Amino acid sequence: MKAIVYSQNGLPITDEKALYELEVDKPQPGARDLLVKIHAIAVNPVDTKVRAGSPADKPRILGWDAVGVVEAVGSEVTLFQPGDEVFYAGDITRPGSYAEYGLVDERIAGHKPRSLNDADAAALPLTSLTAWELLFDRLEVTAEEDAALLIVGAGGGVGSMLTQLARKLTKLTIIGTASRPETADWVRSLGAHHVIDHQRPLGEQLAALGHKEVRYVASLTHTDSYYPQLIEALAPQGKLALIDDPESLDAVPLKRKAISLHWELMFTRSLFHTADMQRQHQILQQISQLIDDKTLQTTAGEHHGTINAANLRKAHALIESGRARGKIVLSGF
Repeated sequence: MKAIVYSQNGLPITDEKALYELEVDKPQPGARDLLVKIHAIAVNPVDTKVRAGSPADKPRILGWDAVGVVEAVGSEVTLFQPGDEVFYAGDITRPGSYAEYGLVDERIAGHKPRSLNDADAAALPLTSLTAWELLFDRLEVTAEEDAALLIVGAGGGVGSMLTQLARKLTKLTIIGTASRPETADWVRSLGAHHVIDHQRPLGEQLAALGHKEVRYVASLTHTDSYYPQLIEALAPQGKLALIDDPESLDAVPLKRKAISLHWELMFTRSLFHTADMQRQHQILQQISQLIDDKTLQTTAGEHHGTINAANLRKAHALIESGRARGKIVLSGF
């Protein structure tokens, strides 16, 4: 089968060897696996980070968002059958979705939303799982809670979904950050009550909105740059959740306010085969239903054409530029 791979980390994305096409063997499903013929994928920041920083002793297939049709199932599969349309974000320890076929454990896959085309559905799994887990599993927000949530980087993939989930499923006041007018408009359209500029002092802007302090902060990008401001903005006994990779993070300044720190990594459940691993299937099933009943919308931003090495290099370059809005999707081979 055709796959797009890398075999040398750290190459600039302008180098054709940074991502290239290769013929590889078609995988065979294990006991709880689905063999999926992949129709569409999305590109995430984790794709670029792995390509840049993780050495590969053999050609590695990236990609952790996919939509496709189940072609075969393992001997212990109970949640799906051949012919089902599925969407999933996969397992970072396994070959990814930049390929004609992929394997995924049934416990971390969901039935694709019926109302979306393949590309628009491919934008959803990784960001939906991350946003849902951050909001409800890490911050433990309740539906009826009257508090303020500050989302740093609300215009990105995770931020776009987190903004929607918080607006539609909770009573939180949502304050998103964005630095460009078009991104600010996007964040407002997804349900943010207020949008502030993360290139300006956050505290002053929050105070101007009447929110001198916030109960929750979701820091999705450049946490180390904003960290002192986030601590200042958080109310005593507030909660800080993050998903990015600061070079270091000193937890001591959180003590005075008894602020709790929460890491969200969508891959944790599949990485450790946790007892609640199947919760990701349940979350994706809920996301699918919320899409089909028009509560949520896809966060697909740009369609970069068919799934090939050249288009994927362009997608990686856009993500690395920091100017991507929503999700970058590709479909077909």
